[in-house]
Amino acid sequence: MSQLLPLLTVLAGLAVTLVLFALLARHVRRRGTAGGALCGAMAAHDEAWHGTAADSYYELQVLTDRKAPLPDDRWKRGPRSGRRV
Repeated sequence: MSQLLPLLTVLAGLAVTLVLFALLARHVRRRGTAGGALCGAMAAHDEAWHGTAADSYYELQVLTDRKAPLPDDRWKRGPRSGRRV
């Protein structure tokens, strides 16, 4: 029995750690706080190790923040007012 005590202690510590991580994951998913932090951490990792991935990340951020242009009157179908075609 004395030989099993260290093994049981390690397994109990591992089980407690896994349960704590599961509770933390549930908390983060419910609050939605992981998105920005994880995205920022991966962007820093990509910038350090994968230069083209970091460039793509920044391009996607610019595209996400860009607003769609307003429609122009020149591209409407049909005759224009005051003109005959």
